[in-house]
Amino acid sequence: MTTPHKDALFVLVKSLSKSEKRQFKLYVGRLGVNTDAKFLALFNLLDKTKSYSEKAILESAIVKKAQLSNLKAHLYKQILVSLRLNPVNQNIRVQIREQLDFATILYHKGLYKQSLKLLDKVKGIAIENEEKNIAYEIVELEKIIETQYITRSIPDRANELAVQAKELSAQNVMTSKLSNLSLQLYGMMLKVGYVRSDEDLKKVKTYFNDHLPIYDIEDLGFREKLWLYKAYLWYSFLTQDFLSCYKYANKWVDLFYDNKEMIYLNPVFFLKGSHYLLESLFYVKYSSQFKATLIKMEAMIESKNFPKNDNISSLAFLYLNSNKLNQHFLEGTFEKGLYLVRIVEYGINKHKDRIDEHHIMLLYYKCACLYFGIGDNKMCIQYLKKIINNKNLKMREDLMCFSRVLSLVAHYEAGMDYHLEVQLKSTYKFLIKMNDMHAVQKEMIKFLRNLRDIYPTDLPNAFKKLHTELKKYENHPYEKRAFLYLDIISWLESHLYNKPVGKIVREKAKKLTR
Repeated sequence: MTTPHKDALFVLVKSLSKSEKRQFKLYVGRLGVNTDAKFLALFNLLDKTKSYSEKAILESAIVKKAQLSNLKAHLYKQILVSLRLNPVNQNIRVQIREQLDFATILYHKGLYKQSLKLLDKVKGIAIENEEKNIAYEIVELEKIIETQYITRSIPDRANELAVQAKELSAQNVMTSKLSNLSLQLYGMMLKVGYVRSDEDLKKVKTYFNDHLPIYDIEDLGFREKLWLYKAYLWYSFLTQDFLSCYKYANKWVDLFYDNKEMIYLNPVFFLKGSHYLLESLFYVKYSSQFKATLIKMEAMIESKNFPKNDNISSLAFLYLNSNKLNQHFLEGTFEKGLYLVRIVEYGINKHKDRIDEHHIMLLYYKCACLYFGIGDNKMCIQYLKKIINNKNLKMREDLMCFSRVLSLVAHYEAGMDYHLEVQLKSTYKFLIKMNDMHAVQKEMIKFLRNLRDIYPTDLPNAFKKLHTELKKYENHPYEKRAFLYLDIISWLESHLYNKPVGKIVREKAKKLTR
C-alpha cells in the first residue's frame, strides 16, 4: 500500500480547497458524457478517503488493476487543467503563456498576420514584466513566421527582431549565470553551513570569484539584479559577514519596494528576501529595525492585493513564525514566545507537504532553544530528539551537530546525566564523522566530561574557567558560528551570576538596543 505522502495524485486531491473541488466538478460536468466517467468516480473516492489505498480502489470496482495507472494519470491531468482555469491562478505569467499558445495555434492554421499581431502585443507585456525567457521564445516564433509571411517591411523587421533576440539572449545568459552561482552557494549553505576554516573560506571565495560574471549594474534589469543580490547574500552568509548580509538583503527587498508590481508577480522572492533581511538583522542584533521589518512584512502579507495560494501560505507561515521566534531570542523574552510553539506544531502538520525537511528541523531547533531559555530542559530534549533521530543527513550538518551539543547541556541541566558518558561518546563520534569538531565544541565536551569529578563547591570556578575560555572565541571568524546556534556564553553567565538565562539575554539586549 502506498503512503499518502508518496502518491502524487492523492496528495493533489487532498490539497484542493472546497471551491477548487467544486470548480473541478463543474469543469468535468460541462460535457454530459463525463458525469459517469471513471476518473470522476475515482476523484470522489479519493476525496472521501483519509489515506491512499490501492486495495480500496480496486475493491470499489471503479477500475481494473491494469487500467489504474492510466486512469490516475488522466485524473491528475484533468485536475491540473481545471486549476489552470481558476482565476486565482491566472497571473501575468500564465496569461502570457496562454497568449503564446494561442499565437502558436493561429500560426499552425496559417493565420500569420493574426499570429504576429498577438505575438507583438504579448511580447511587450512579457518584457514589461521582466519575463525575458518567454519574451525570447516569442521573438524566435516571430522570426519563424516572418520567414513565411512576406511583408513589405521585412528588411527592417528582420533587423529589429535580430537585435531584440540578441539583447534578450544576452540578458538571459547573464540571469542564468547569476542564478547558477546563487543556487550553488545556497547548496553549500544547506550542506555544511558557515565556513569553518581558512581552507573553507578560500574554497568559497575562489568559487565565487571564478563564477561571478562581469557586469555593469546600470545594464542589469530587475531579474538580473535580483539574482546578483542573492548570490552576494549567500556568499556573505557562508563567510559569516553579517553586515554584508544585511546590505544585500536590504538591496533585494528595496528592489521590490521600488518596483511594487513585482511583489505581486513574484511574491515568493519578496517573502524570501524579507526573511533573509530579518535573519541578517537578527545576527547583527539590530532589534528596532528587526521589529519594523517584521511588522512591514506581515502587513504586506495580510494586504488584500497580496497573492494568496497554498505555496505562499506555507512560506508565510514559515517565515513569519521563524522570525517571531527570533524576536523573542533577540529580546530574551522566552516565556512570551511559548504561544508560538502550538502555532508552529499546527503549521508544520498543515503545511508538511510543502515545507522541506530542513526548515521543519530548524523550527524544531528554535522551539528547543525556547524551552531551554525558560529552563524547561525536558521539553527542550523532546524537540532535539526530533532532529537527532532524523537519519536524513542531507540536511544542514551544522544544525545536526549543535542539536547534539545542546542536548548534552539540556541533559545535564535536567539532572538526567546518568547516561551522559554514552551521549558524550556518541556526540564526539558524530562531530568527528561530520568533520565539525572545533574549539567551542571541544571545550564544551571536555567540560561536561569532567563534571562528574568536580565537587559541588568547585562548580562556580569550573563555570568561570569555561566562560573565560569561550569568550576568546566570541568574535573569532570561524568559531563564533557556535554562538549563532546556542548562546553558551549566556548559559554560563546564568550559572555565574545565579540568574535565569532569559534575564541575562534581556540585560544584554537593553545594552545593544538600537
